[in-house]
Amino acid sequence: MRAPKDYIVFPLDLPTVEQAARYVRRLSGYVGMFKVGLELFVRGGNRIVRTVQGESDAKIFLDLKLHDIPETVRRAMVQVAGWKVDFTTVHCGESPRMLEAAVQGGKGAVKVLGVTVLTSVTGEDIGAAGFEKRYSENVEDLVMLRAKMARDAGCAGVVCAGAEVKRIRDAFGPDFITMVPGIRPAWSVDDTDDQKRVVTPAMAIENGADYLVVGRPIRDAEEPEIAAEMLASEIAGAL
Repeated sequence: MRAPKDYIVFPLDLPTVEQAARYVRRLSGYVGMFKVGLELFVRGGNRIVRTVQGESDAKIFLDLKLHDIPETVRRAMVQVAGWKVDFTTVHCGESPRMLEAAVQGGKGAVKVLGVTVLTSVTGEDIGAAGFEKRYSENVEDLVMLRAKMARDAGCAGVVCAGAEVKRIRDAFGPDFITMVPGIRPAWSVDDTDDQKRVVTPAMAIENGADYLVVGRPIRDAEEPEIAAEMLASEIAGAL
């Protein structure tokens, strides 16, 4: 039985390894996973992965969103597989072969998640990128198409918006993992937010989400530990 905190993924969206390490120490008993994104990885490389492993027993999500030719992605994943992280990401993009190469390179040592459509992207953005009108008018259909690509390629799951989880769960079953960014508790309001397709923690859990990526509401709180506890309480209520 998972505890409510095990659903919480805290992104270490910080400019230095030292700052990230301070948050890891503070939140290690309050969240189930730490996410290492592109900014921090460019600054600290594998050092940040080793730092998190040394400071906490929480899981690690290396969110690099790889997108390249299949062989390059495969070779990159061979390296990632040796770092003992739990999850990593590859853009679904336009090539099922790239997803297959990622899974092959991971060798089962790391769970590969396909990034469907970023939660900052709107239907207008999809249209401007040249996609068919049916996808710009219903972004969820594009998400489902890419989720199927990821499942067929052998990915462990996908990154998607909270409102899309139920449809993915119904289509691909309970073992297909859903990692959900764009989570905003009702008590956290940010007018400058660049996330567009957002939901509350309760909504995401009720839809069947496996993991909730929650950054700013915890990071920007005066007491991040208390914010994480509030979030866990909301998750417990939904469970």
